[in-house]
Amino acid sequence: MKPPKTSVFRAALLASIATSGIACAAPAFAQDVAPAMDEAEGGGEIIVTARRREENLIDVPIAVSAFSGESLELRGALDITEIGNITPNTTLETSRGSNSTLSAFIRGIGQQDPVSGFEPGVGIYLDDVYLNRPQAAVLDIYEVERIEVLRGPQGTLYGRNTIGGAVKYVTKRLPEEFALSARATVGTYDQADGVLTISAPIGEIVRVGGSVARLSRGGFGDNLTTGLENYNKDVWAARGTLELGGYGAPVSVRISGDYSHDKSDPRGGHRIIPGLLSGAPVLDNVFDTRGGLVDPKQDIEAYGLAMNISVDLSDTLTLRSISAWRKDDTLTPIDFDALPAADVDVPGGYFNEQVSQEVQLLVDAGPFSGMVGAYYLDATADTLFDVRLFTTLNGLTAFTKAAVDTETYAIFGDFTYDLSEQLSLSVGGRYTWDKRTADILRQNYLGAGSPFFGGAGVAFGAASTNFSGQRDFKKFTPRISLSFKPTPDDNIYASFSQGFKGGGFDPRGVGANAPDLNGNGIRGENDEVAAFLSFRPESVDSYEVGYKGNAFDGGLTFALAGFYADYKDVQIPGSVACIVSGLPSFCGVTSNAGKATFKGVELEINARLGESVANDGDRLNLLGAVGYIDAKFDQYISNIASVPTDVAAFRDVQNTPSWTASATLAYMTPVGAGRLNLGTTVSYRSSTTQFEIPNPYIDQSGYALVDASLVYTAPDDRWSIGLYGKNLLDKEYKTSGYSFIAGNATTGVPIIGGNGLPVASLGREGTLTAFYGNPRQLFVTAGVKF
Repeated sequence: MKPPKTSVFRAALLASIATSGIACAAPAFAQDVAPAMDEAEGGGEIIVTARRREENLIDVPIAVSAFSGESLELRGALDITEIGNITPNTTLETSRGSNSTLSAFIRGIGQQDPVSGFEPGVGIYLDDVYLNRPQAAVLDIYEVERIEVLRGPQGTLYGRNTIGGAVKYVTKRLPEEFALSARATVGTYDQADGVLTISAPIGEIVRVGGSVARLSRGGFGDNLTTGLENYNKDVWAARGTLELGGYGAPVSVRISGDYSHDKSDPRGGHRIIPGLLSGAPVLDNVFDTRGGLVDPKQDIEAYGLAMNISVDLSDTLTLRSISAWRKDDTLTPIDFDALPAADVDVPGGYFNEQVSQEVQLLVDAGPFSGMVGAYYLDATADTLFDVRLFTTLNGLTAFTKAAVDTETYAIFGDFTYDLSEQLSLSVGGRYTWDKRTADILRQNYLGAGSPFFGGAGVAFGAASTNFSGQRDFKKFTPRISLSFKPTPDDNIYASFSQGFKGGGFDPRGVGANAPDLNGNGIRGENDEVAAFLSFRPESVDSYEVGYKGNAFDGGLTFALAGFYADYKDVQIPGSVACIVSGLPSFCGVTSNAGKATFKGVELEINARLGESVANDGDRLNLLGAVGYIDAKFDQYISNIASVPTDVAAFRDVQNTPSWTASATLAYMTPVGAGRLNLGTTVSYRSSTTQFEIPNPYIDQSGYALVDASLVYTAPDDRWSIGLYGKNLLDKEYKTSGYSFIAGNATTGVPIIGGNGLPVASLGREGTLTAFYGNPRQLFVTAGVKF
């Protein structure tokens, strides 16, 4: 629907990715290797690359969780969101009204609303390539080497600065010998998945390989109006890789491409209240919906190319280059009110493209090690959507067309010096230049929807927003840590780091008609329209102390961290009912609400509870993770009756439960020449507020999930078969929702009408819908390797 924007730089980079592998006569990318331990084995080293070099997890003065591909297979993990259940103070979930957009929070920092114009608070990296947008970021787990979750600001070690943390998704490197593997899964709700992977050497230094995945599942419920399934899955995905060299070669190149096509049906919400106009009752099945919007047909495509080059310049110096181009297109119909009428119906399109280049110079010279790097990102994010309020006025539609582009440059470095065999000092810094450019058009239509989405509506009045603007943001962010190792198996550290997230423009804003939640219109430069559309950068000062250890000859490994974060100019994106040109409408409002303080503790352990030598290797392990966070607003300014008012006492930090915990009991025993793995995981999250304003209808009380697995692996890993159960107790729990009901201006408490139901603030039916986590699922997976 929209031609891609391709700059001269982007075109040149694409050409270099396509041709460099052919032109290079030297060998390939030395992909980071992380042989994390099997959950049933316990002990041993866990090697991670959190600091862009291979290190034992205990030696890294950063709060980081690591999950090997093997351990994820034993758990039966289906996509990246499952990592959030077993990582302290972390939330990874599919965004509301979406099948493949990711909402990510770490230690209270993240973003619930995935609209363009906002940087994610948590960075997602696919093979060291930063994903600028959350669309298509719910990555399915197949052919994964490992996943690492880094908590706290990341900027001195990574190309793109992230204020809350980072999730690194690393795919497997190609083996030196021919390999062929296949995996098939069948399960409840007509689940049918298949993955085929093949790789082969071509000569001594060249290898090629690829994977094709078909991932499908029937719906957990139905759309009773359209007849479509609800919460189903219909995905095709593929990856291809060309490697030259590697495995100790001084020069290495890895060229990779990936593609995914998600044709799942639209995911509709479940109404919590009856229709205020129609009286439509609340449905019994929380996975059923009645939204009538079907145009555009849901369709999500995402694809990209990347080239990683590593050159050993000497015994102590290594030069790396990471070049990438990515694109994703999303067409989706979101029926906010979840009823047949066009009450708050939003057909939408999201078109994202990015090109990035990162260069690193790494040094490892005895007591001195570290890296210095430079990063460039050019990203476009175009958002188009209708907000249809046909029950309010025939054909009333607010159409938005917004392009919010980002261009960023950065230089960064992080170096460690061993002051002695026991004491190490790390110092790092980053300077970031961000430029945000926006073109935003907002136009009302009457009679039908906008022409862009096939409607025959007629433009009504002048555009309420027709804005072009640009803002530049610059920031230096330092990091320092001190590590003390009283023994080789213990590491005590303290660190300070600063995070920064640039400002921007709300693409849903409506010029001077948007309410000013900051008070006095102070959000941009002096022009009135920009003041209502722009928002300032936010920053965080993060302090952390930690203790990592390995005791009892590898029988117990643990990581304990305590943190304190001072969060300033917090960006709060939201949507409210408003009046535009005398008509009821929808407005996006983003405020720098004020200040927040986060403090908490995190503990992760892996304990070997038993090991039988007599029984040739029986092992019983307990893996645990506990996170506690006290997250609160110290200041939250809202404009009430034209008076700036601090309402921090009535606001909560969204999507951040005070307690997160998980425990996995894993048992491995030899069976014949093979092995049998049994595992049971219980994960817990305390009560969660979906948005800053508490809402008793869509907020979720504390709950626990129980998973289990039984996996047999044949000798030499030639084949395996596993039985898995997810959410075995069939717990019903909310993950997100939509709310357009009136609330008290100060407390936000919903206003109840004479009928005992909330009062609608937008539309006549009242939008109060919830989305739920997956119900109980059972499936069997069989795999074979050649």
